[in-house]
Amino acid sequence: MTSAAAPERVVDFRELARGVRFETRLFIDGEFRHAEGRATFVTANPATGEKLADVAQASPADVDDAVSAARRAFRTGPWRRMSPAERKAVLLRFADLIEENRVELALIESLDNGKPVHDAITGDLPGTLGLIRWHAEAIDKIYDQMSRTAEDKVSMITRQPIGVVAAVIPWNFPLEITANKIAPALASGNSLIIKPAEQTPLSILRLAELAAEAGIPAGVLNVLPGLGEVAGQALGRHPDVDCLSFTGSTETGQLLLQYAAESNLKRVFLELGGKSPVIVMDDVDDLEPIVKEIAGGIIYSQGQICSGGSRLLVQRGVKDRVLQALVEEFSNWTVGDPLDENSKIGASISPAHLERVLRYVELGKSEGASLVLGGSRLHEDSGGSFMQPTIFDGVRNDMRIAREEIFGPVLTVTTFDTEDEAVEIANDTRYGLASQLYTNDLHRAHRIAKAIEAGTVSVNCFSEGDEAVPFGGWKQSGFGGREKSLMAHDIYTETKAIWIQLR
Repeated sequence: MTSAAAPERVVDFRELARGVRFETRLFIDGEFRHAEGRATFVTANPATGEKLADVAQASPADVDDAVSAARRAFRTGPWRRMSPAERKAVLLRFADLIEENRVELALIESLDNGKPVHDAITGDLPGTLGLIRWHAEAIDKIYDQMSRTAEDKVSMITRQPIGVVAAVIPWNFPLEITANKIAPALASGNSLIIKPAEQTPLSILRLAELAAEAGIPAGVLNVLPGLGEVAGQALGRHPDVDCLSFTGSTETGQLLLQYAAESNLKRVFLELGGKSPVIVMDDVDDLEPIVKEIAGGIIYSQGQICSGGSRLLVQRGVKDRVLQALVEEFSNWTVGDPLDENSKIGASISPAHLERVLRYVELGKSEGASLVLGGSRLHEDSGGSFMQPTIFDGVRNDMRIAREEIFGPVLTVTTFDTEDEAVEIANDTRYGLASQLYTNDLHRAHRIAKAIEAGTVSVNCFSEGDEAVPFGGWKQSGFGGREKSLMAHDIYTETKAIWIQLR
């Protein structure tokens, strides 16, 4: 593995990419090893279509080994039995090592995912560091409780780590979503098995190296690259996994709930898809910042973001001005080589995913929506999966492009007349992850924010909050708790009541 370049100087990411080396083996019980039968799968660069590496493909037997290592580490207790201050020190050292190697990690994330390296180093890496440090600092600040009882009794309510946690990670934000799960889970004293998405395993394998270097004991953190239908299903059905934490599609989340029900009724946390509405009222007086936020909310990360504002609901009196400004703003987003820091849009994760998004473009046209901008593949001669940012106008809420998660840089525009109509359209979806509202009327802001059925409502901004703010969805966008904030620790701990009779 190459050493990280100093972030203070200008980094030539193309030159750095020529020398990068990847760890590709499974990480089990503190060691890297080949998969059973040396089975592998290919991970490719979405920007070129070229193979990056042959990566170890975990089998059910490998899953058994990882779960056994995690269970052994949990029972013997080198991590669980550390004092909160000791665990905090290790996690803070882990974060320091990530920061020292952030240029290398951002490069790997960009090569494996196709996102602009600028986004990885200015967004993904700070987000990863923030999560690990925040939960590390929370370890010794979460108190158990006592209830008031008679003088001859003591009643205590304590938190204990749940045990062995399996975390199944999506491909859109591999490092940051991994941190979202391992930070509170490790802070609570658990052992983990991480199953990266098969499209993006490389940065998480590098993360495992840094975790071991930081002093996280063998068996406490394991990484199993592999296929979802093999390794992911094996973890979901495993009788010795106590908790399964998943971020990804609603359809896969339903399967994991089924696996848990059919095995040991393990606790399941799901952060799933979204079809987030963006409501713009005609009382707004400054469109420029609003338009920039709407564009960023759907184009950032190639539109491959579950909380992205994919449904624009705009009041009739301001609709034409908003749409015209959006066309101009979308045109300013440069699509190109992710290693060029001037590129604002990189490559979709794979040719298959790009084709899926393009099929939705054709579907939108066939449903009668008006294609205002984009809708085509770009830079096909590069071998990469690049796409123009796209806007549809005249979209009814019963169209599939308004109801189904496209997961690409595609914005649908729907016109409404009244506040009640806007809320009705916004809530007419099976999803409820996030939403945005733009208005200058404080009373209206409170009314609509309370009425929207979503886990996050951003008023006059696009935001998911920060590490201290809970994140998760309603309806088919979420299940089993909230990530971020102290609420995340509830996912990975059991509550115990201890009742003592004094004599």
